[in-house]
Amino acid sequence: MKGTVSICCFLSLLLLQATAEEEEDFTSVLRDRSHIDETLRLATEEKAGDYAAALQRLRKIYHTSIKPMEQAYKYNELRQHEISAYPGRTLGDSATDGEITSKPMVLFLGPWSVGKSSMINYLLGLQDSPYQLYTGAEPTTSEFTVIMHGEKIRSVEGIVMAADSSRSFSPLEKFGQNFLEKLIGIEMPHKLLERVTFVDTPGIIENRKQQERGYPFNDVCQWFIDRADLIFVVFDPTKLDVGLELEMLFRQLKGRESQIRIILNKADNLATQDLMRVYGALFWSLAPLINVTEPPRVYVSSFWPYDYAPDTSRELFKREEISLLEDLNQVIENRMENKIAFIRQHGIRVRIHGLLVDRYVQTFKEKMSFFSDPELVFKEIVDEPDKFYIFKSILAKTNVSKFDLPNRDAYRDFFGINPVTNFKPLSTQCSYMGGCLLDKIERAITNELPALLSSINSGKQPGLSSCEATGCGEKPKNRYRKN
Repeated sequence: MKGTVSICCFLSLLLLQATAEEEEDFTSVLRDRSHIDETLRLATEEKAGDYAAALQRLRKIYHTSIKPMEQAYKYNELRQHEISAYPGRTLGDSATDGEITSKPMVLFLGPWSVGKSSMINYLLGLQDSPYQLYTGAEPTTSEFTVIMHGEKIRSVEGIVMAADSSRSFSPLEKFGQNFLEKLIGIEMPHKLLERVTFVDTPGIIENRKQQERGYPFNDVCQWFIDRADLIFVVFDPTKLDVGLELEMLFRQLKGRESQIRIILNKADNLATQDLMRVYGALFWSLAPLINVTEPPRVYVSSFWPYDYAPDTSRELFKREEISLLEDLNQVIENRMENKIAFIRQHGIRVRIHGLLVDRYVQTFKEKMSFFSDPELVFKEIVDEPDKFYIFKSILAKTNVSKFDLPNRDAYRDFFGINPVTNFKPLSTQCSYMGGCLLDKIERAITNELPALLSSINSGKQPGLSSCEATGCGEKPKNRYRKN
């Protein structure tokens, strides 16, 4: 009897060992990666001269036409008041040279252990190398990891990244030292990283409170969301439940639907029929969170370096993967156009801010009399801007959309730290050589930036405008000066 039991145990062990070896053999078969290089065109050389010329022109437009008004009216001190759809978002962040010259940013978000780090390893070919991002079945990524191009492989501490003004990450200092300890950069020489920067984020753990992280997690996510050119929200078939933290994340993504791509990862773990059910369940879970007519694109595949599981939809997964790579390549190809659009949008916000501050200043001067208390007069104007037609007058006199106007409460905070007497009216912000602040920013928004965009699209070398080339010699007109 004992011999029979021993034989059965021995056979069971052999069976388990054979199964483990079979699984090991399966996972050790690497997938062909040639389609990645081909789809992303990593072998082709870019026209660095044209790109550098356009970038230099964009920086000049920003520094000469937008930044002067930004500084004169302290746009960087404007903070958007609490809006439920955009918690933690700030309106008054200035554009920096680092942001203008930075590469497109691809942000990876999602629950823990869904394959975000594995996907980055796969795209960069880092598997089985000393430099691959750590992966595992348990929550493994506790830091915000920025993977970027460098001459040699090295890691960069968060405090160093924030202190380096040449990078685009210096504004992250405002989230405190606890966060900077959770920020790490990895530099490496790689063709793909010459064109794009990847950001890996800590996985969402629904049973963890934000306070336990030691830093404002949602605010940090919002900062990266606002600057991301492409946002991959990754799920796997076992983690489709939507909790409070994931719900908050999708609220932060509101308005960025065009940048969002949903990825159902590890799809080869399921049979085709089960995969269809999971796909439907994913849409059912996300439908209340993505309230748009056209839902974001969903990619179904298995994004890791090893071969697909047998008896799965290999051809479908391969086509889905190539489609995602084409999306990524589109962002890379359009990076200059996106930068111009970003600077133009920033210029529009700065212009609106300057017009509003100017209107507050004019209203304050009109309401002041010899016996008036300046504090009481301005408090009434700030508390009841509609009574003095502050915002309505901007809409009536200028081509400003009401949807672009900031929250009224933002200016109560703004003037709480910046007395109205510190600002001059727009009508006095002119010089003979430099021109008028308002004219310059409007010319940049309506003429210079669209012309630069057209030159990029038509493949022409961006050059100087006619006035810059020959010198117009014309005294700048100030259409806001009272005659």
